Formats: sequence, C-alpha cells, structure tokens
Amino acid sequence: MPKTMVNCPGCRQPIQADLKQLFDLNTDPVAKQTLLTGAFNIVQCSLCGFQGNLATPIVYHDPQKELLLTFVPPEIGISQTEQEKLLGSLINQVVNNLPQELRKGYLFRPQPVLTLQGLVERVLEADGITKEYIQEQQQKLELIQRLQDATENVRVELARQEEKQMDAQFFTLISNLIQSAAASGEEEAARKLSDLQKSLLPLTTYGKRVLEQTAEVEAAIRSLKEAGQELTREKLLQLVINAPNEVRLRALVSLARPGMDYVFFQTLSERLEKAQGDERKKFIELRERLLELTAEIDKQLEARFTQSRQLLDRILQSNNISETTLQFIPAIDEFFLQELNTSLEKAQQKNDQEKLDKLQKVIAVIQQVSTVPPAIQLIEDLLAGQTDDERRKLLDDHRELISPEWINDLANLAYQAQSEGDNELANQVRAIHRLAENYLAETGNKKD
Repeated sequence: MPKTMVNCPGCRQPIQADLKQLFDLNTDPVAKQTLLTGAFNIVQCSLCGFQGNLATPIVYHDPQKELLLTFVPPEIGISQTEQEKLLGSLINQVVNNLPQELRKGYLFRPQPVLTLQGLVERVLEADGITKEYIQEQQQKLELIQRLQDATENVRVELARQEEKQMDAQFFTLISNLIQSAAASGEEEAARKLSDLQKSLLPLTTYGKRVLEQTAEVEAAIRSLKEAGQELTREKLLQLVINAPNEVRLRALVSLARPGMDYVFFQTLSERLEKAQGDERKKFIELRERLLELTAEIDKQLEARFTQSRQLLDRILQSNNISETTLQFIPAIDEFFLQELNTSLEKAQQKNDQEKLDKLQKVIAVIQQVSTVPPAIQLIEDLLAGQTDDERRKLLDDHRELISPEWINDLANLAYQAQSEGDNELANQVRAIHRLAENYLAETGNKKD
C-alpha cells in the first residue's frame, strides 16, 4: 500500500501513513477481516506521540451480498461536493474491477452509514449477526478490559463470577485482539493479551476443555511421530483402537486420513470377524465411527478443493491474470496449489496451449511472491548456524542487510515465537538479536 501524506490528528503536522479507504471483497478477500478487526489506517506521530486510527472516508463492497456501504467521518469536515467526489472515485474503482455481467443496480445506490461502528454493524448484519450479538461482544470486550486491569487474585474471582461469558466467542475475541495489536505494531499490548489468555484457560470450563483437547492432539502427533517411517496400517489401526477418547480418535483420523484407505478398513474388518462378544461390538462401533469421521473430513476437503477450483477459474477468466493472481495471494493455500497442478497436468495432456499460457502466468506470480527476501533468508541462515563465530561470519557477509529495522524484525519474531509457545525458537532468535545488536554497535554498518 503506497504511503500518503496526512495531517497528524494530534499536532496537525504532516506525516506519512498507509491509508486504506476501499474495502472491496471482490479484489481483497481479507478486506472484511481487516475492517472488523480495526487493523487499518493506524498512524503514529514521532513529533507529538499520537497513535490511533485516522479518520477518513471509507467504501465497503461485498459483491456476493450485493452490499455497497459508504462512511464519511463527520469530524473531517469536508463539504458535500468533496464527499461525493471522493466517494464517487472509490465507487468507480469498485465498478471497474467487476466484469460487465456483475455490474448490478445496487452499485448505483450506495448505502451511507453515520458512524464507523454503524458500518461494522451493517457488515455483521449482512452476515446474519444481530445487534444483540454485537452488544454481547461489547460486554465481552468490557470484561476483557476488567480482567486486564485486575490483580491476579481479583482476576481469579472475576473469572469465577463471569464464567458464563467466557465461552468460545470470548477466547476467539481475545485471539482477534492479539492479532490486531500485533498487526498494528503494538507488541506490548499483544503480549499482555496473550498472557491474559493463557492465564484464563485453566480458570474456565471452556479453557480447560481447550487445554484437554490440545493435550490429546499433541499426544496423537507424538504417537504418529514415534512410529515414523515404520507406521503401517496395522500399527495405525492399533493406535485407533487404543485411543482413550473421542478427541484423540478425531485427531488421529484428521492427521492420518490418507492411511485410512480400503486396505485399512479391510484390516479392521478382518479383526472384527475374529472378535467375539463385547470386543466384536466395540469393533463394529469403531468402524461406524471411523466411516463417519473420514466422510466428514472428505466432505470438508472437497469443499476446500471446490473453492480453489472456483478461485482458479475466476483468475483464468480475468482480463489481467497476473494482477488478479496478486490480488488473491492471501487466499492461495495448499489446496489451490494442488488444483493448479492438476489443471496444469490436464492442459498438458490435452495440449491446450492457451490454457497452459494462462496457468504459467499464475505460477510465475506465485513463484515471484514466494521467493524469500534476502533479509528473511539471512535470519533462516542464522538460525541454522551452530556457533556465534559462524553467525558472526554470516553477518559480515551480509552487512548491507543489517539495520535497526532488520534487528527490530528479529525482536518481533522472538515475541511471536514466545506467544506461540515455541520457547526454543524464541531463545535462539533472542541470541541472534543480541549478537546482531552488538555487531551493529561495533561496525556502525559501514559498508565496504
């Protein structure tokens, strides 16, 4: 996003900001998430210290729901003519990015909202989320603030009193706040929220269930790793038979679905035929449950592949394949890549040169954005280094990359690893961070 010069809301001095005024789901699949989390138009003034969201006109577009909303903050004080000119320019971008057949009447009847909160509520209402739900979310936000401000003893008592509010939505809300704070560069706020979340898990019924499920999934992963390359269908079946509960069973099915094929179920049937009494009944129930779980997973996978096929078709039908691919990079995952490879193989078999050319354009964009930047590659190389001397040599060889900004990236990486529970990686990155700080202080980053 290009930098824009704006006046600081605090001291009115000109500062640079990443200004986002158009939230168009047609060109940006994560636009809704960005709007709802509030992680946009955040400015920080080095002169007066102001930090917060910048008030600016906004246009929101969801083509699937035929929703076009506009918002102009009253505090910016621009005339009606200026408003119409600015909003008209943004709406023209929306229209121009749509194919002719999707340009419908709603595009010429934008719906104005009076407040940013009203804009968020209209977006949520379009998703079937009621005002009552929004009010409930607000209550949960207030509870989070009270818990943050409380001492440890008060927090324990507060968690006991408000346990009904501390459900799945409550913890999802905290996770969203952590992501929003991290995206805004508010590392301290993100850390405090992460610590709060961890402290609340063992204090609530829902949190205890999450911890239990996490432990079962980790146990399933360990059992599969211990088997390693020697994992046969017979061993996998025995792990399934020995699963102590439904959570462990679900985890094993999810992790080892490819191994639960015809031969696997045939092996289970053979065990069933030999069993008698209660053991036979147990095998029958297990087989039925496995068939249900594998069918459930297959249905989910098929839905993901269908979405990927639709996205690929949309990209290939666009007028500018490279630009459209770039717009949808956030939505590209392993399912899309598999579908892309399948389409490539089919086009090669049919010798469909026109489609091959289009697919190659998609591949070229993905390869371009997938290339690891030199600064990131240096971090990976430093993590692979065994001694400080080896790491020092890497710093010498890439001294042009060593800067305060790069060192700050190391600090952010250490925090992220710590918040995700990877203490080993966090400690490694901190060691590199200290070494890099000393290196920069010693050399002043003087280039040859």
